[in-house]
Amino acid sequence: MLTINQPVDNFQLPSTGSKTFSLSESAAGKHVVVYFYPKDDTPGCTVEGENFRDNYTDFIQLNCEIVGISRDSIQSHEKFKEKMNFPFELLSDSDETVCKQFDVIKMKNMYGKQVPGIERSTFVIDSKGILRKEWRGVKVPGHVEEVLDFVRTL
Repeated sequence: MLTINQPVDNFQLPSTGSKTFSLSESAAGKHVVVYFYPKDDTPGCTVEGENFRDNYTDFIQLNCEIVGISRDSIQSHEKFKEKMNFPFELLSDSDETVCKQFDVIKMKNMYGKQVPGIERSTFVIDSKGILRKEWRGVKVPGHVEEVLDFVRTL
């Protein structure tokens, strides 16, 4: 279980751009916003991604990288990233390893059935690999601005 002000264990996931993202290598010396979202190319996930995209320059100026994670395939991520012109990478966690590490898999109602799904969540990890803030059960409107305001305090 993750705890605020404690180190986050390294993780590696396949990334768009034919890369592998490693928290310890890809994000060394940078703050990182890790946002988990349920599914590529769905309304809420699209707006959330657009909001991160539209504020990306502000995050980069604060030495902060952004990565989005869902259970979708890299092929799905590549299409979504290209369609939405996202300047950051999307990571595929098809086996839910990192989702479980961050405890974002929750039971959701879908067509009257309980199914496991990703609870929209965002985490800020500082340049030393320490978890500094988490948001769970995120509502999209205003969220990215709140994350950006927090990153400004690091």
